[in-house]
Amino acid sequence: MGSLLLAIIYLAFISLGLPDSLLGSGWPTMQTDFGVPSSYAGYVSMAISFMTIISALVAPSIIKRVRTQWIVVSSVFLTVIGLIGFSCCKSYAMLFIFVVPYGLGAGSVDSALNNYVAKHYSSSVMNFLHCFYGVGAMISPYIMSLALAKAYWNEGYRWTAYIQSGIMLVCLLSVPLWKKNEAAEDDSEHDAAGIRDALKIRGVIPTLIAFFAYCSGECTCFLWTSSYFIGTKMISAETAAAFGSLIFGGLMLGRLISAFVSNKLGDRLLIRIGIVVETVGILLILLPFDGYISAAVGFVITGIGMGPVYPAIQHMAPDNFGRKNSAAVIGLQMASAYIGSTFMPMVFGHIQQAVGIGIMPIYLIFFAALNISMLEYAYKRMDTKT
Repeated sequence: MGSLLLAIIYLAFISLGLPDSLLGSGWPTMQTDFGVPSSYAGYVSMAISFMTIISALVAPSIIKRVRTQWIVVSSVFLTVIGLIGFSCCKSYAMLFIFVVPYGLGAGSVDSALNNYVAKHYSSSVMNFLHCFYGVGAMISPYIMSLALAKAYWNEGYRWTAYIQSGIMLVCLLSVPLWKKNEAAEDDSEHDAAGIRDALKIRGVIPTLIAFFAYCSGECTCFLWTSSYFIGTKMISAETAAAFGSLIFGGLMLGRLISAFVSNKLGDRLLIRIGIVVETVGILLILLPFDGYISAAVGFVITGIGMGPVYPAIQHMAPDNFGRKNSAAVIGLQMASAYIGSTFMPMVFGHIQQAVGIGIMPIYLIFFAALNISMLEYAYKRMDTKT
């Protein structure tokens, strides 16, 4: 039963990743259809992430009152509504109606599942969990690419909604499997700390900045990788949509590798190795080679390096900050991450419109450096007793 529950949790994380890469993959065509500048993708991404921030901030109080399994079912249902709504949009403005369920569906389930797994399972399981997020995020660019080739971008969202509906049904049927850990969950959440108390804990704030930096770089890749290949390598929109999956494939591979070594290496060393690998990948993207092979390999390696960073920081929360604080800290981490997701892809959209999309590797290097510097500072703060 325990293995079956883990399979359901992994499936829920596939559903979390599915919607995340559709906008970046479909935007070159959607932009033309709506008759708006390329930078306008940033506003849609910002609106989705803003709703996710709200969802993540209220997640600790929701987790106290609602069992994780019901948070999962309701959140997947919200993303189904958002996806179907996007598929029906006839104008750019209509997208902003459906960003509400689209974004709200992500924050609570992300916080709830990360908190649940951090408390009940090993670092290896946490990496496998986020690996399955990469599975979902890697699949959807191919769905969008197929839709662009065979139908239209609307169908990419609609087909993804059908898949999400199937996952929601499986999660609903799996509700009885969660009873095994319910007693432990009740005990640990009974005296759980709130957001204000969590902010006072040594090392929390620099960790939040690190999360902001990580998601700023990651989500810039999510949204702008396809456009980067069109703008710098002159390939078709249909091919570029599939190339949007490179970063997600790298993330999935990085987390898969990490799942086998994380218990041995430990979370901190895994993060350090990951950011070094990420930097190597970004440098490959930056190299001025003809053709797209170097950049394609660079995005995959960048994703591999990014892979262990997010799950490792989340998994450390109960040990670093205490089990009763973990729900609040992880909720704050998610909110901080989504602030980066909200604003930094939009900021990059304006930068690339002014100076060219070739600036993308420099942008990514900056956030990789901010990420590791804040984490190292957080470690020193947490390790200092006085």
